[in-house]
Amino acid sequence: MPFHGADLKQISAVEMALLGSFYCVLTLQAALSLAMVHAQDDQSGFISIDCGIAEGSNYTDKKTGINYVSDAGFIESGKNQEILSTYKSNTLDFQLRSLRSFPENSRNCYTLRPKQGKGNRYLIRARFMYGNYDFKGQPPQFDLYLGNDHWSRIHFNVSLEMDYEIIHLTSSDYIHVCLVSIGLGKPFISALEIRLLDSTMYANQLQSLVLFERTNFGTSETLRYADDKYDRIWNPIALSGITNVQTSRPVSIGPSTKEQVPSKVMSTAIFPTNTKNDLLYTWKATSESEEFFMYIYFAEIETVKSNESREFMIYLNGVNWGGPISPVDHTTTTYFTSFFNSSSYELTIGRTQNSTLPPMYNAIELYNAIRLQQRQTEDQDATVMWSIKSTYGIKRNWQGDPCVPNGSVWDGVSCSYNDTYNLRIISMNLSFSGLSGEIAPALANLTMIQSLDLSYNNLTGSVPNFLASLDFLRILNLTGNSFKRPLPSKLLEKAKQGSLALRLGPHLKKCCPKGSCKKNKNKKVVIIVIATVATLFVLSTILVVLWIAKRRQTQDPSIELRKQCFTYSEVQRITDSFNNVIGKGGFGTVFYGLIGDTRVAVKMLSESSAQRYKEFQAEVSLLMSVHHKNITSLVGYCDEGKHKGIIYEYMANGNLGMHLFDESPNVLSWKKRLQIAYDAAQGLEYMHHGCQPPIVHRDVKCTNILLKKNLQAKLADFGLSRAFTTEGDTHVSTIIAGTPGYLDPDYFTTNRLTEKSDVYSFGVVLLELTTGRPAISTDIYIIRWVKSMIEKGSVEDIIDPRIQGEFETNIAWKVVDIAMACVDSSSVERPTMNDVVMDLKKCLKAE
Repeated sequence: MPFHGADLKQISAVEMALLGSFYCVLTLQAALSLAMVHAQDDQSGFISIDCGIAEGSNYTDKKTGINYVSDAGFIESGKNQEILSTYKSNTLDFQLRSLRSFPENSRNCYTLRPKQGKGNRYLIRARFMYGNYDFKGQPPQFDLYLGNDHWSRIHFNVSLEMDYEIIHLTSSDYIHVCLVSIGLGKPFISALEIRLLDSTMYANQLQSLVLFERTNFGTSETLRYADDKYDRIWNPIALSGITNVQTSRPVSIGPSTKEQVPSKVMSTAIFPTNTKNDLLYTWKATSESEEFFMYIYFAEIETVKSNESREFMIYLNGVNWGGPISPVDHTTTTYFTSFFNSSSYELTIGRTQNSTLPPMYNAIELYNAIRLQQRQTEDQDATVMWSIKSTYGIKRNWQGDPCVPNGSVWDGVSCSYNDTYNLRIISMNLSFSGLSGEIAPALANLTMIQSLDLSYNNLTGSVPNFLASLDFLRILNLTGNSFKRPLPSKLLEKAKQGSLALRLGPHLKKCCPKGSCKKNKNKKVVIIVIATVATLFVLSTILVVLWIAKRRQTQDPSIELRKQCFTYSEVQRITDSFNNVIGKGGFGTVFYGLIGDTRVAVKMLSESSAQRYKEFQAEVSLLMSVHHKNITSLVGYCDEGKHKGIIYEYMANGNLGMHLFDESPNVLSWKKRLQIAYDAAQGLEYMHHGCQPPIVHRDVKCTNILLKKNLQAKLADFGLSRAFTTEGDTHVSTIIAGTPGYLDPDYFTTNRLTEKSDVYSFGVVLLELTTGRPAISTDIYIIRWVKSMIEKGSVEDIIDPRIQGEFETNIAWKVVDIAMACVDSSSVERPTMNDVVMDLKKCLKAE
């Protein structure tokens, strides 16, 4: 904001009472009276974070004496960086030399919890210094949010530091400062600071105040802590046509000043060198609706003789705004006002006719007033979520507020948005999250929870009684853990009454000698993990009957396992005597069937395919232990004499190949293709990185990607799959297996099977999805064809022409890049499925 110095501007004195600002101050202050903790000189009200320094680091700043810590304890995403040495001047604050950048995620949040808690007013300051850390010479632009509320748009040049401040009355114990990408470069931050203010400071309003300018006149020195115990930064300004004055005596706080302006700030002031002139201060608003709050601080710091007087008026855009004002000797007086409805402003301080001395002032603060919604998760629920994250070491992208904004709700969490104020968590799905130990007591405080899924973890100990005391809990899934018996009687009673759907998991069953399966009600409920294929099929000893409960986004809720082992006569009834054929292959025939009202697909191994019995065993074994939303679910199997069959959930839309190539009448849209690719990639990622030991599919291709009615994709056909059975294995030596066109050349030449073999096959599938061409057609290999088209430089010639240009060019290029990286001839150069999933997720979001 420019200061135009002391212009020659003579005005007449107008007798006018000071506006009723102080009355407003007192009224609003009474309405906001809260028991608050005063900020102390010992930094007890400070949180000072140096972003980008090593985890666990801390230091005391030599300039200010402020104690800074690493930001590693406040955020999990981002990358530590340093500005270039060219910009590390001796005058640059130490905490601006490092930064944390955020190349991943569109929204990254710091979460802070001041020990003084909610109901307090804080100064929150985010600091930025670009310093060409990324060698691009082009500073990014991005948005700064306070929780779910927009704070400011961040933009700056290469060499200047920028500070963004907001004064905020909190309604929650948690403060979330979020950096949000707007597609104009990667967000970053250099430092983050929170300062507890006194309860009386800036208490004349209900809005939050975004700092526009804080200026200390009459000095060339920047002042902050410890001169200001609240660590406000008071910047000097160089002016012409004015005279600086200062005093060595302390300046006290007057009764009208609640803002605790430091004595050192008030000990300097300015007045026009030509004592007949006025002081002029101008600035521009971004819009006429932008509301300003202005605090002007006066103190007489010169010796005024008995025959002298200093008296002046305040004008805004030529309108008499207040006065006459006479500064009090070495005592601070505050003039406060608010205004809007102009695109530019001119503040004039003019002497009255009775004044023998020129006008003067010591400091000014200008703020933009904004009203924030402050929609946040109820503190009690938020505390539980942070406790759960810490207790179990959950490695999800859990950042910021659990419930807001809607687009960034924590993975696995659902919230109630009916309340007009704080939000409540009503559902939590922690299935397949690697939890171990006992059920955390903190869950007792999720008093509004309706559904809790803890299935398929490594939880042990007793099921706690408090679960029966959660009044709104309607669904509780404890499947796939190792809890002690007995269960709490109150919990079982609620389940018996029907007020709680209690899911406990698979039951131990035996198989009769002739293969018919009967329940044994005297056996305890257990899960038998079959370690090897041989053990699995010693059916005279063990029969596993598994009830599949609702898993985190892994099962179609319509699929319920009646039993895992089926007799041949039962399979005949399910398939209506094998009357409805829906597929054929080298393994045998696939039939449509019904178990009750549930549709299934039954794959029967033909008697002439005895050599495939090992694949049959392998697939059943794998599907017994692997559960994921993008992997076809096992309903059961039959292994009775020469009759071998596998029963799957029914996939109404068949396989991907049926929809993709020229003979298909229905053309898949570009977005749907991306979603199918993303679905299939997630299934492979789970096999590679979510299973212990990791599993290689070994035959990824379009016909082994099945589609549900809504076109959700699931991997299928695991007869060739292999697991790395020894911890630390990086490959398996095996006989070549797979499908021409999808087969990894590294695997083909070395017999060394790795996860990257699946990545190669997936890359071919991704090219098929992109181009609409099969892997091999008329002796033209799809990879060679795409390479030749890339050289021509037009992605439009690569994408399936049936899409008719309904795609975004940059996203299309990115998808082609992902696919070509996957099919790199060197397996070492290929990405992992983790990388592929992240890249496809970004493409899908962008689309």
